[in-house]
Amino acid sequence: MRTPSRSMMASLMLGCAAFALVACGENKPAEPAAPVVETPPAVEQAAAPMSDPSQGDGGVSAFYMPDAAIPATPGKMIRTEPQTADTSLPSAASAFRILYSSVNGLGDKKEPIAVSGSVFLPKGTAPAGGWPLIAWAHGTVGIADICAPSNRARSDRDSKYLSHWLDQGYAVVASDYQGLGTPGGHPYLATKPEAYSVLDSIRAVQADPTFSIGKPVVLVGQSQGGGAAFATAGEAATYAPEIDIRGTVATGTPYFTNDTAPAVRDPNAVSGVLAYSMYIMFLGEQVDPLFRIADYASLPARPFFVSTRTQCFMDTAKMIMTENMSQAKMFTADPMPATAKFYPLMAYSTLKVKGPVFMGTGGMDKDVPPPGQERLFNDACKAGSVIEHKVYAKLDHSGTVNGSLADSTPFVKKAFAGEAIAGNCPKG
Repeated sequence: MRTPSRSMMASLMLGCAAFALVACGENKPAEPAAPVVETPPAVEQAAAPMSDPSQGDGGVSAFYMPDAAIPATPGKMIRTEPQTADTSLPSAASAFRILYSSVNGLGDKKEPIAVSGSVFLPKGTAPAGGWPLIAWAHGTVGIADICAPSNRARSDRDSKYLSHWLDQGYAVVASDYQGLGTPGGHPYLATKPEAYSVLDSIRAVQADPTFSIGKPVVLVGQSQGGGAAFATAGEAATYAPEIDIRGTVATGTPYFTNDTAPAVRDPNAVSGVLAYSMYIMFLGEQVDPLFRIADYASLPARPFFVSTRTQCFMDTAKMIMTENMSQAKMFTADPMPATAKFYPLMAYSTLKVKGPVFMGTGGMDKDVPPPGQERLFNDACKAGSVIEHKVYAKLDHSGTVNGSLADSTPFVKKAFAGEAIAGNCPKG
């Protein structure tokens, strides 16, 4: 997520919506399933999907529009182009926008799709075997194509954070995720689409000799991306078992389960977090033809839903705050009970993941409250994952990103070196 202003952050503290409900509901650990390696689609090519303005498509360059046919094999590079300085990173020797093949993570059909992203190369000469790779999973930016991180300048926080990893001698690949930049809706917070997008970005850059990328990978993510990184580590065993994932770094990590209970909120609270609820409603329209936003949106709320699919997170959140919108004003009926059936899409399919995990939690996190992150830590430990969990008592959701580097940097170094990482899971 981008960092809100102080006044907006004060408003974000009101109520429990979207991310915040993970700390207010009754969560039970998911049962880890036995690994079953998935196979790619049998067809050789697939037609490019049509743009859908109702789901935020449009406003980006032709680079993001795939050709008439998309390779059915996931992780194939479709095209690349150099990125301009304003969309690069301060520590990057070079930066490229990428378009690659993946599969639709919603449903069981696994249709081939195109996904966009970026790859950043560090300064200097690649070591023998290629650059070790950081796969970055970004936080909430919105659902409109124009919000794709490869299409915009990175926030100051993310630029500093990703430049840090480049300075350590790691290349960085950064997926935009399914439906951001490219045609089709962005399935916000759905874990399989995020994981497939990240895994196929790794495949694509590793197979392209232009970038001299090595085999070892560490997954890194924040907020929505913290969940994406954790999900990627879990899906890798079945979707991309050949990828050499050495570990995962996740901060501000959300935790939805199949039976997460909606929280009781103040319907009159004015809060920018209503944007998260709207994003989940757009996810609902993608997967359930009987779910319609129009059945819940009040007349005064219609401009806000237009903003949600045409602007990015901070613009929509500021608009909500400026107009003093609340749940009571925005909805003719509470959508939370209806959207609860979409929570399984946002749950992790397994809590036993590939490689050790560093989890950073801000004690002052109001976006993804600490109790939910603590619950994920404990449940993942019980499932057999190796977790190193650090709590930064005085840091908030955004501050934990760079504030955790003193601990996550040596963790990543050990992970790439293949050194043992014991974690700090509770005994017994």
